[in-house]
Amino acid sequence: MQAFKRLLEIMQQLRDPEGGCPWDREQTIPSILPHTLEEVYELADAIERGDDTGIRDELGDLLFHIVFYARIAEESGRFNLEDVAAGIVEKLERRHPHVFGQAHVENAAAQNVVWEKLKSAERLRANAGSGFLDGISSAMPALARACKLQKRAASVGFDWPGPAPVVAKIEEEVGELRQAMAAGAERAVLAGELGDLLFAVINCARHLGIDPEMALRSTNRKFEQRFAVIEGELRARGRTLEEASLEEMEALWQEAKKVTSDKS
Repeated sequence: MQAFKRLLEIMQQLRDPEGGCPWDREQTIPSILPHTLEEVYELADAIERGDDTGIRDELGDLLFHIVFYARIAEESGRFNLEDVAAGIVEKLERRHPHVFGQAHVENAAAQNVVWEKLKSAERLRANAGSGFLDGISSAMPALARACKLQKRAASVGFDWPGPAPVVAKIEEEVGELRQAMAAGAERAVLAGELGDLLFAVINCARHLGIDPEMALRSTNRKFEQRFAVIEGELRARGRTLEEASLEEMEALWQEAKKVTSDKS
């Protein structure tokens, strides 16, 4: 733990009012947040690339941010890093009675059910009188928050019985969007119908056990790969993307599909 101890010393030096770093001294908890979110995405990118060195480095950046937040809070007497560690230790022990107590669970699926029940009981104790869906951060990306809302509702039985009826719901939402488009509906109406469709698609992903964020990231990468093939082929022909017709690019797209993996 020598490196961790040194990290704490460095953080203290950076925040020192006399000899610290001007930028680090000026930071507040809210001002660091955008940088933290950026680091999380960089970690996700390293994980997806299977880059162990990158994962290690990005985890280090995130660890620094945690220490940074705790140091700022400690300076104003709100909490410190020990409080942060103590809080997560208590929570992990409380939510794993099958490990740290006498409870027993059969498998990971059963543990997920127990986990949600424990979290639900904690929410009720902490927020007596609040709504069941309260506490799901509105700052989360909309896709992730939709998943969270659906899972929370499903924990009390408000859910489809399987993926098949969800697919039917998707088809229904597509029909409603088409009707709105044909009727020349206002932008707000179209946005509402599109939102309903996206929500249903996310619900389908949840029922299939697929993380919709990861699925979309994979499709984004696949699109980039295939479009790069189009661009490269046009360049080899001495042409630019702007000079190519849609029909020409579509033909190249079909060729690109043959050389890029649907599993990428």
